[in-house]
Amino acid sequence: MRIAVTDLDLRYGDLLAAEKITFDVRPGEFVSLIGPSGCGKSSVLRALGGLQPPAGGEITVDGDRVRGPLPARIAYVFQDLALFPWRSARRNVEVPLELRGVPRRQRRARADELLAKVGLADAADQHPAQLSGGMRQRVAIARALASDAGILLLDEPFAALDEQTRLRLGAELLRLLEEEGKTVVFVTHSLQEAAYLSDRIVVLSPRPATVKEILTVPRPRPKIGSDEFHRLHARLTDLLFEVEPA
Repeated sequence: MRIAVTDLDLRYGDLLAAEKITFDVRPGEFVSLIGPSGCGKSSVLRALGGLQPPAGGEITVDGDRVRGPLPARIAYVFQDLALFPWRSARRNVEVPLELRGVPRRQRRARADELLAKVGLADAADQHPAQLSGGMRQRVAIARALASDAGILLLDEPFAALDEQTRLRLGAELLRLLEEEGKTVVFVTHSLQEAAYLSDRIVVLSPRPATVKEILTVPRPRPKIGSDEFHRLHARLTDLLFEVEPA
C-alpha cells in the first residue's frame, strides 16, 4: 500500500503543530520520522492513521483520501502497547481477529503462528505481567500483524528498552515485516535505530514541523559499525543540530 502526504497542516486549537508536510511511503517501504522532541512526529503519525484531522492538505492511501481511521488497512503499535492485562499473549493477539468475526479455531491457529514468528511460541499462555518489556512489544507487534492491515504505524515502540534490546528487536521486526510485505512508518528518537532499519528517513524541523530533508538509506542497508553507517549517522546528527532551536 502507498501513502501520500501532501501539504499537510496540523493544528491544536491556535497552535500550528505541522506545516506543509509532504512525503510519500511506497509499498513495502520502511520510512522513519525523526526530529527534535515535541516537534510533532507523533501528531503526523496520528494523522496518517486518521486519528487526527488535517487543518490543511491531504493524506491518501492507495489514492483514497484518509478521512478517519482505516482499521482494515492500517494497524498501530504505540509506546504504551495497550495490551489487555487479563488476556494471555495468545488472546491479546486474537483481538483483531475476534473483531472481524474469525472463528475461534482459526483465531487460535493464526495467533499461534504469529507468536511463533516473533519468538514467543512458548509464552502463548502467559499474561502481560509475566512477560518482559521486549516480550510485550513482540505481542503488540504480533497483534498488529493479526489485523492483516497492509500498513503499520509504529510510535516509538521500543523507547522503554535498552539500546541493545531495541536493535535486536528492530532487526527481528524488519525481517518479519519484509516477510509479511508490510508498509511501515516508524517514529523514533534513536538515530541509530532509524539508520539501521529504514529505507528512507524523513527529518522534521522543530514545531511547527516541516520536512527538513528526506534521506535515502543505501541498499543493502549499511551494517552497524561500518563507515557507511557512521556517515549516515553523522548526517542525521548534523541535520538535527541544524533544526534544533537556538
